[in-house]
Amino acid sequence: MRKLPPHTSPTSSTEAIAARIRDAVVEHRLPPGAKLGEVALGEIFGVSRTKVRQALIRLAQEKLVSLQPARGAYVAKPDAREARELFDTRRVIERVLIERFAAGATREQLSSLRQHLQCERQAIAAGDTALRNRLLGEFHVLIAQMVGNQVMTDMLRELVRRSSLATLLVQTPRSASCSSDEHASLIDAVLRRDAIGAVRLMDEHLAHVERDLKLSGLDGEALDLRAAIKV
Repeated sequence: MRKLPPHTSPTSSTEAIAARIRDAVVEHRLPPGAKLGEVALGEIFGVSRTKVRQALIRLAQEKLVSLQPARGAYVAKPDAREARELFDTRRVIERVLIERFAAGATREQLSSLRQHLQCERQAIAAGDTALRNRLLGEFHVLIAQMVGNQVMTDMLRELVRRSSLATLLVQTPRSASCSSDEHASLIDAVLRRDAIGAVRLMDEHLAHVERDLKLSGLDGEALDLRAAIKV
């Protein structure tokens, strides 16, 4: 029996494995429908299939992975209806969040958002698509965290992840730049304490994000799991 390569426990724990796969999904290195073979993942992480299965079950609970009887695990691939529902739900939550943020944002919070915005623009300029995708989504979660409603933050974090995999991002650097510019406009509206304007801008921004996405036509084609997960 082949011995598994040694790995330190912090990097081979169930949560660490789930986190690495989750990151690959959010950054679109693992596309919707991609096959997640337990044997292959076990070899990549140097762990047993049991530990891989535990990680996949956790991701299935987050609706990032689909577990199919007799077929195995795949990156979840929601249909067009679910994609629309995800963005509809985001709009409901983010209207409340941006309105509250506009009413109570501190200078320190606005400064932190501007620093995040700068990181977005650097990633776009560098052509780092994976980092760009992550940062554009994290901007919204950061606002939720700053508002301080943990329930909404948890809900929005899941929605951002699921809307990311529900649709395969095909943004060009130009459209990504426009999205980042819209983040800047949101910050400016908050700085003016313009809650009504901020809500309107958030609605328009989410509509643009949804428009710039299209459902993936992928059906789990073969891909290099090790490269996608960056192990």
